[in-house]
Amino acid sequence: MTQTTLLQYEAPWPVHALDWCKSTAPGHQSRPRSAFRLGIASFSEDYRNRIAIVGLQDERVLVEDDYTDYPDFVTLVEANHGYPATNLQWQPASASGFPWTGKAPAAELLATTGDALRVWEYFGDAPPASSAYVGRQPTGGGHRLTLKTALSGQSKVQSQSTGPPLTSFSWNEKAPSLVVTSSIDTTCTVWNIDTSTAITQLIAHDREVYDVAWLPGSTDIFVSVGADGSLRAFDLRSLEHSTILYETPAPKSGPPAGSASSRLPTSPLLRIAFNPADSNYMSTFHMDGQDVQILDMRSPGQPVIELRGHRAQVNAMGWSTTDRPTLATAGDDCQVLLWDLATYTQTATSPRTANSRLNSPRPDVKKRVVSDPIMAYSASSEVTNLAWSPQIPGMTMNTGHSTAPGEWLAIASGKSIKALKV
Repeated sequence: MTQTTLLQYEAPWPVHALDWCKSTAPGHQSRPRSAFRLGIASFSEDYRNRIAIVGLQDERVLVEDDYTDYPDFVTLVEANHGYPATNLQWQPASASGFPWTGKAPAAELLATTGDALRVWEYFGDAPPASSAYVGRQPTGGGHRLTLKTALSGQSKVQSQSTGPPLTSFSWNEKAPSLVVTSSIDTTCTVWNIDTSTAITQLIAHDREVYDVAWLPGSTDIFVSVGADGSLRAFDLRSLEHSTILYETPAPKSGPPAGSASSRLPTSPLLRIAFNPADSNYMSTFHMDGQDVQILDMRSPGQPVIELRGHRAQVNAMGWSTTDRPTLATAGDDCQVLLWDLATYTQTATSPRTANSRLNSPRPDVKKRVVSDPIMAYSASSEVTNLAWSPQIPGMTMNTGHSTAPGEWLAIASGKSIKALKV
């Protein structure tokens, strides 16, 4: 019996935001289908955007050849979102054990950013009375996706009543009530989504902030990137100053003639992501850039690794959740590249303690250029986003077939989503 290595879904609209569920549904831990759920969001330049949760129509598509005529994923539930969602995430795996004050035990949370930070409650179908019958078709009647809260803060730097657009957010794994958002108004805001209150808002950059990420394992430190071309770290315990970990090199030509500003133009940084296996390492890339930079928090100032494999601009990246540092990147060249960075990150490390997180630049670390990914996948069109699954354990189904353990990588390309077994 062959194991499926590719699952597909055709959305009714172009897909932008995308995330794989971090844990199985309450009451569904033993069912393979529960680990294969995606949250997706549309992108259209109007107020008619949608978000949806898609899942396997029948888990036999994972192992049985004669199910090739079935659609792999089906829409379980969808909801209106208004403006496009700039980011969508499922609750962290730690959220199921968190003492929420206002959440139903059977509900799972999702969050989106756009004109506000929205927290959604998702109720999947309850465990079937006769779970031995695998072929039970999802009726859709048991799935509900409802808006729980919409948070948009008063801006420190703008006077209008509604909050300025949010570009991204990061959900804290250690304390899942904490979410930090980034905005085009130069600020980052830390929210407590359990009490629906803003804990703090700070002016983070000189220009728009495009992405933000909590330091893994920390409830105090987060980093952000933005249009000013800098990567900065903030510590909620000492907000009077930030640490600039990296600034993009200024163009050699100098400022354009006649420009009012003497400040050199820099290339905006669009995304930031920590390696979950070793949080000293982060990846970022530039607007319109074809390369991906890997930075080491212990030697800020310049990248320790640069990944060169794409032939057009990079659009998305993501680290796998395994102990081996694997980064997926995707771009307008229709390519998805997988990079194994284990050998490079070990040689670039230095014996520093975790307490000396933020240090001055060290000139002794030489940048390694890596141009040989371990895997490449060609999509039919530009790849706009990607999302890793957690490690999914192997499971035995009621038919006697069993699935192999492993990770999956979901990629969005136009209206198509493909999930690749890695």
